[in-house]
Amino acid sequence: MLDTSLALYAFPLSAIMLLYLRGRHAEEKRSLAAREEAAAAGLTQPASLHPVINLDRCMGCGSCIAACPEGEIIGLIDGKAELIEPSHCIGHGACKTACPFDAINLVFGTAERGVDIPNVGSDFQTNVPGIYIAGELGGMGLIRNAIEQGRQSLAAIAASKRLRVAGRYDVVIIGAGPAGFSASLAAMERGMTYLTIEQDSLGGTVAHFPRGKLVMTQPATLPMIGKVNFRETTKEALLGFWEKVMADTGVKVNFQEQVNEIVPIGAKGTGFEIRTTAGTYQASNVLLAIGRRGTPRKLGVPGEDLSKVVYRLVDASQYAGRHVLVVGGGDSAIEAAVSIAEEPGSTVTLSYRGDSFNRSKLKNRQNLDAAIASNRLTVHYKSSVKKIAAHSVDLTTEQGPLVLQNDAVIVCAGGILPTGFLKSIGVEIETKYGDE
Repeated sequence: MLDTSLALYAFPLSAIMLLYLRGRHAEEKRSLAAREEAAAAGLTQPASLHPVINLDRCMGCGSCIAACPEGEIIGLIDGKAELIEPSHCIGHGACKTACPFDAINLVFGTAERGVDIPNVGSDFQTNVPGIYIAGELGGMGLIRNAIEQGRQSLAAIAASKRLRVAGRYDVVIIGAGPAGFSASLAAMERGMTYLTIEQDSLGGTVAHFPRGKLVMTQPATLPMIGKVNFRETTKEALLGFWEKVMADTGVKVNFQEQVNEIVPIGAKGTGFEIRTTAGTYQASNVLLAIGRRGTPRKLGVPGEDLSKVVYRLVDASQYAGRHVLVVGGGDSAIEAAVSIAEEPGSTVTLSYRGDSFNRSKLKNRQNLDAAIASNRLTVHYKSSVKKIAAHSVDLTTEQGPLVLQNDAVIVCAGGILPTGFLKSIGVEIETKYGDE
């Protein structure tokens, strides 16, 4: 009788175990393929904060994989967790929290490639007293973390003694992305005198995501509003929410104003003078809530100041029926060119100074090849822009000069890191090579 009972239990348990092992094998196969694809594209280096997994402690439970909201960033290989899509990791940190074996540490940079990080203390203050950093510039690009840092950094500024000086703002906040907007609300909530300056539009980097892009975030506490329970939403919905908050609260931001210089006031640096494209201001404290990409890298050619030249793709549909030149060799350039090529009546040319796109994601290269094969897109390798005119663009190519009919130019050449700006105001920069 006992043997019969054991047999009755053994069969379903064996079936469950078999299904588990098959699933595990399939998962490892997917992880290996993803790792190999990333390696083939040269995308093996994380951009910023990322997990390092202690294989001696890792038990392969998969909690980190399930916790990551960004997709298959971590996978299982040989029964151990491994970062398989390093370039896609945004430093969410949920993997570390979820690991029951304390096998994950979050670090900046790798042994092969260092990451420049400003010297910032636990109170968000840099080595320059009165200058604070929050959000992406300090390595925290996640929206929720940036919102929290904006709020917390203002609490630290409010607790300092550098306030209430006649003729000065308590704080000038530079940047109106998630960190800067949160900090602005916190300053208003605390009754501080503040000025927020944004060189572009509300939302900072988020505002320039492609139209319809899904934004992953977590619940966060927004000053004057309370808990915000966004989980997965579109860029447009998130910006719409922020615009409503701005209207409801009356928080003020100086848009389309760029900071040129920050200089200390007096020998002891008890305050700062902030010089911008619109004027000069004085403040007791400065909060830098700008992105790590700084300002877009420009081509430096005649005609680049024409209104038809932009530095990111927001909505491909606006280029339907137009002649478009995309400049660049990264994933953003390929994605922009391919998406515009799908619009009816568009004519798209992609100009790249290199001879191949081997450092782009495999899927993007495949999409590019398909667009080229269907005559929807033309690529000029080893080419560069010589001049931009109202209705044309001059290229220099291996075959000689080339003049293209043109209605719009999209330059995807990355950004100029703000390292020089930080050093000019005395903020120390430390290069991290996988250090905790």
